[in-house]
Amino acid sequence: MAQADPDRRAIVRRGVTILDPRLWHRIGPAVSLLPALTLIVVLFGTAISYGVTQSLGYLPAIDQRTVSLATYRAVIGGDGIVAAEFWPALGFSLWVSVVATVVSAAGALGIVALFPRGRADRLGLTVLHLNLAFPHLVWAIALLLLLGQSGLLARFAATIGLIGAPVDFPVLVRDRFGLGIIIHYATKEIPFLSLIVLGILRAQPEGYELVAANLGATPWQRLRHVTLPLVLPGLTAGALLVFAFTFGAYEVPAILGVRYPRMLAVVALDLFANSDLRVRAAAMAIGVIMATVTIAVAGLGRMLIMRRAS
Repeated sequence: MAQADPDRRAIVRRGVTILDPRLWHRIGPAVSLLPALTLIVVLFGTAISYGVTQSLGYLPAIDQRTVSLATYRAVIGGDGIVAAEFWPALGFSLWVSVVATVVSAAGALGIVALFPRGRADRLGLTVLHLNLAFPHLVWAIALLLLLGQSGLLARFAATIGLIGAPVDFPVLVRDRFGLGIIIHYATKEIPFLSLIVLGILRAQPEGYELVAANLGATPWQRLRHVTLPLVLPGLTAGALLVFAFTFGAYEVPAILGVRYPRMLAVVALDLFANSDLRVRAAAMAIGVIMATVTIAVAGLGRMLIMRRAS
């Protein structure tokens, strides 16, 4: 038999190597995600580079090309108006985000506990999905019309004599404690986290719950010792998403919040929209600080998940 052409043997070897199922199993997912990842890296990389450079004072539009940390020093420890509002806004943002996240996670566990063995029926799933269909902006306006002192509940309470006038209704929106913002995110994110937890439980065998019930465990004990360990990694990841979204959101605090204290996103966008381009660097610096806080919280959550898994 004639010996095969060396070039042909090389092509065959290369073909076999490329089509090797073991190799494709390793690199296949990365290759499939490459187009989307490239687009994300380009878009986010450009935006991050733009924000960081402007936060360092590089503003060619006003002929300011010196790069320094002066803006960060002015925002964090300066004597101006921005520095005076930064720390209250940061504390208020953390307060709202943490409380809304904790309430949402606890509410999701409470809803899951209502379903037998974590299996929701069709009606329950429909109700949970229905809430997600409303955009945050629409939901915020609905809460404002419902819970405001001139809203539907206040007028109804005054009509039936529970309060003397609508103005006597408790301040639940546009309050300095952020209750309206927290109520908004809790009512929006509880269904979101509930669907995550239900999806995790649906993938688990029912034997754990049955064994615990046969051993005499109460519903609370089953929730604490069986359900919670199963869903905690997924619930933590979902809670981190809720925190990141709440911490960086603008429209809901702008509608349901007050002029002081404001959340950092509202302060940053107000500075960004200012006609004085010299304060643009402060807006970008606040945005970078917000991104840093979010990444730090996400990293801490990831570390806790990995430590628990190990």
